[in-house]
Amino acid sequence: MSKIKIMSLGGLNENGKNTYIVEIDEKIFVLDAGLKYATDSMYGIDYIIPDYSYLANNKNRIVGVFLTHAHPENMGGIHDLIALIPNIKVYCTKYTKKYLELEGIKGNIHEIQAHKKINFNDVSVFPISVSHSVPDAVMYIINTKDGAIAYTGDFIIDPSMKSKYSMDIGKVAYIGKQGVLCLLSDSVFSERTGHTSPNHRLQGFFRDLINRTEDRMIFTVLPIHLFTIEEIFEAAKNTHRKVVIMGKKLQSVVNMAIKEKYINIDENFLGDLSNINDKNVILLVCDDKEKPYIAIDRIVGGYDKFIKLNKTDTIVFAEPRYDENEKIIVRLENEIAIMGAETISIPKDKVITHHASKEDLMLMIDLLKPKYYMPVEGEYRYMVNNANIASSLGIPNENIILKTNGEFVLIEDKELKECYDRIDVNDVLIDGNSNDDIGELVIKDREMLSENGIVLISATLSKEDKKVLVGPEITTRGFIYIKDSKDMMENVKKISLDIIEKNTSNNYVDYNNIKLEIREQLSKYFYSETECKPMIIAVIQEV
Repeated sequence: MSKIKIMSLGGLNENGKNTYIVEIDEKIFVLDAGLKYATDSMYGIDYIIPDYSYLANNKNRIVGVFLTHAHPENMGGIHDLIALIPNIKVYCTKYTKKYLELEGIKGNIHEIQAHKKINFNDVSVFPISVSHSVPDAVMYIINTKDGAIAYTGDFIIDPSMKSKYSMDIGKVAYIGKQGVLCLLSDSVFSERTGHTSPNHRLQGFFRDLINRTEDRMIFTVLPIHLFTIEEIFEAAKNTHRKVVIMGKKLQSVVNMAIKEKYINIDENFLGDLSNINDKNVILLVCDDKEKPYIAIDRIVGGYDKFIKLNKTDTIVFAEPRYDENEKIIVRLENEIAIMGAETISIPKDKVITHHASKEDLMLMIDLLKPKYYMPVEGEYRYMVNNANIASSLGIPNENIILKTNGEFVLIEDKELKECYDRIDVNDVLIDGNSNDDIGELVIKDREMLSENGIVLISATLSKEDKKVLVGPEITTRGFIYIKDSKDMMENVKKISLDIIEKNTSNNYVDYNNIKLEIREQLSKYFYSETECKPMIIAVIQEV
């Protein structure tokens, strides 16, 4: 009999950062290692990853990290995890490995194949192919002495998706007959009725759009959604249009996909920079989830060195519209309309992100017939709705597990036990190329600077008699315009000078008290005059 513990470092009650831990006796299996992109309110932060301290402290017990597919929400944190634990083993399919190589990620990475068991003595891991918006996506079955732990990753059920996008329903059903102890299943689309298919198929929509548009078309696409990119290529076939791929990252992804035969494209179909101003050319512009719509924003602003927007252009936003980015896209659509060009977005009844809707989830539950069911991946209301779906299919409520990040689930001798163990799982905020956590205090400082600005008080004292030689001088940024506030600046100088003189003597200067009093008194003064609280920094030096 086994002692099984399940816990999440990220992915519960949030979209992204998917990182799930399955402990079987002394072995630790890590399922996915995702990130979450920062919102506008997180000033300067590029992305967020889970706190990997638990893994670092137990690195000798880690069997490996098993990545389901090549999306940032599921594998974007692997670079930081490898930096923390250099020898950690990473298991992924061919396309995911190639994508990691394009991102410059190196490490102890092992290529696996769907439906080929990976043995770890008394435990094995069995990947099963699933349908998603990138090729070679898999779900994982961890086989233990007490039954299987299944993790779906992201999936949809659509028999029309073939080759590298196909799902092996037969293998899923076979696993269900063998006995599944616990199923961890995607929750993001649990509120959507019906199947996700056929709403994810956009080839017909793109074809109609291309056929009725005579002039140049600009498609903004995300490199991570290769299925959508392929649909645009298929829609443009036999139209005698050239397709030009713009952006180094997008070119790298498409070239890799062509080389590895994930996409079949006639080379004569592809144009180059000499074609970008052709009347009927199709431009694929690389977008970025980290900086949404940055490419089209640059074009609209006139800063792109290759593409200048024309009144006859049609811009197609062939990517998901996220709530947090709505202000950006509305602004862009307005600016494009002013310039005379046309914008088109994906219809609301269509989807690009391939997640399981209600009927997909029901079918997966029915095929696997798990004893215990644990909704994962998504905000808490999605997880609750996923739990309700399982309940409607007859899974007892006491066998449905709803947890948040850091809370442990304990299954011992095939039975769910009461467990109150938990660890603190904080977000790690990554800024630029640094692997260090920026921290909440830095974010608060940046927020204060963005809202109220900064005031710098500087003065120079004599080293001999401690008299003020220069200053106090006042410098502000993002607070007030000094030339229009002369009276206020004179009062600030007087308050600062009084504080400096009060805390100096012939042979001693109390620098700490000077800085503290300047911050306290000027903070009160600025608020009384302006109702703003700028960041105040005092710099006092001797010469």
